[in-house]
Amino acid sequence: MTTLRSVTVPVGELSAAIGLLEYLVLDEQLCWIRRQEGLVGFGEAARFTSSGPERFARAQEWWRSLLAEADVENPLNTPGTGIVAFGSFAFSKRSPFESRLVVPEIVVGLRDGAGWVTYTTADPEVELNAETAKAALARYLDDLPLYRESDPADRVLPGMLSESEWKNAVARSVAHVAAGDLSKIVLARDIAVELGSPLVASQVLRELAVRYRDCWTYSVDGLIGSTPEMLIKVENGTAEARVLAGTLDRATAPADDPHYAKRVLAGSAKQQHEHQIAIDSLTRSLEPFTSSMTSHTEPFVLELPNVWHLASDVTAELARDAGGLIPTPLTLVEALHPTAAVCGFPTSVAGELISELEHMDRGPYSGPVGWMDAAGNGEWGIALRGAVIESRTEVRLYAGCGIVAGSNPAAELEETWSKFRPMLEALGLDRPRAVPVRNPDFASSPAGS
Repeated sequence: MTTLRSVTVPVGELSAAIGLLEYLVLDEQLCWIRRQEGLVGFGEAARFTSSGPERFARAQEWWRSLLAEADVENPLNTPGTGIVAFGSFAFSKRSPFESRLVVPEIVVGLRDGAGWVTYTTADPEVELNAETAKAALARYLDDLPLYRESDPADRVLPGMLSESEWKNAVARSVAHVAAGDLSKIVLARDIAVELGSPLVASQVLRELAVRYRDCWTYSVDGLIGSTPEMLIKVENGTAEARVLAGTLDRATAPADDPHYAKRVLAGSAKQQHEHQIAIDSLTRSLEPFTSSMTSHTEPFVLELPNVWHLASDVTAELARDAGGLIPTPLTLVEALHPTAAVCGFPTSVAGELISELEHMDRGPYSGPVGWMDAAGNGEWGIALRGAVIESRTEVRLYAGCGIVAGSNPAAELEETWSKFRPMLEALGLDRPRAVPVRNPDFASSPAGS
C-alpha cells in the first residue's frame, strides 16, 4: 500500500465570477462542479481498480487502508479538503469495465466562495507547504486551454442497436411489464460520434458546466458528462439524494404556455407512476442506514436547458452503528445502486432483461460517479447525460428511458435524443436528420470493455 502525505492550504485568488471553470484546462483531469464550485483534480498520487460484484467492498477496503497509513495536514476541515478520491463504478456487476478510485496529486476546491489547494504525494522527499502546493498546481497550468472548432467530417453514427431495433426492444419491454414480470425497466441505448479532428475534453467540460450549472459536471478517466441526479451526498452525518423519473422535452414545448411542464408531467399518471417507483426504490434501500428521513410529498418539476423532469429530494440523518460510526459514502452507494431510476423494479428482474435487450455493456454509464474525502463526506451522482471518450476522435454517448405500462416506443426514442442533446451540443454537433448506415467496425466495441 502506497503511503501518502498531504497538505491543504487556503487560497484567496479564485475568481467568484467564473469559479473553477478557469481550472478546466487539461483533457486528462478530474472534476466535480456545480454552479462553478466543487473540485478539480490534476495528476495522480494513487489509484485503485476492481470489477465484479465486490467492486464497492474492495474499493472501501483499499480506501480505509490508504487513509490509515496517510499523513494528512488539513487545518480547514471543510468537506472536500484533505485527501480526496474521485471515483467511477460500472453499472453492472458483470461488466468488464474496471471501476476505479483516483487520488489526484493536486485538488483545487471552491465552496461558498472559499478556495483551497490540496497537494498529495507518495514521495517522502517532497516538502509540503503552501509554496510547494501552489508551485505544483502552477506546473499543470503552464499551457493555455485548447479550443476545437466543429469539423465538417464530424459524424453521428448508430450504436449497438439501430433506432428501429431499439424501438423493438422497448416494445418487448412493455410486453414484459404488461405480463406482470416487472413494473418498470430502464432501457438505454448508445450512439457513436466520430470526429474529424481531436476532441478537446476540457472544452466540452466547460461547455457543460456553463450550460447545465444546476447539474453536476463530472470527469473521471474519460467518463465525462453533466448529471442532474444525485445518488447520495453525505456531509457531517446527513445524507441527501435527488431522484428523477419522468421526462418532458423542452424542444417541442409551446412557447406561450408557462404551465405546460407542470400540467403534462405532474398530470400524467404514467409519469407519476414511474417517479413513485424510483422514490420507493431509493427510500427502501436507504432506510436501514438512517435514524430519520424526509422527502417531498409531491415531486417538483426540475427545469433544465434540454428537458423538464419530475424530481424529489430526500434528506436523512444517518444512524450510528454499535461502534459509534456512521456509514461511509461507499457503503451507501453499494446499498443504493442500482436504483429503479436507472435499472427498473424489481431490480434483479430488470437487470436480467437489460442484459438481454440492450445488446451492449453500459460500462460506467448510469453507474455511480463522484468523490469522497477522508472525513466521510462525499458526493456520488449517477453517470447520466454523459459519454465515454474511446479515443482522441471517438466518443460514445448514452441515454436511457424508464419503460412502464404506458410507454410508447416512438416517444421513448425521442426522449433519448433529448437526453443526448447536452453532450451533442457540448461537442458542437446536431442530431442527424437521417440516420446513417451503421459503421460495424466502430460500433462493435461497447464502451467499458
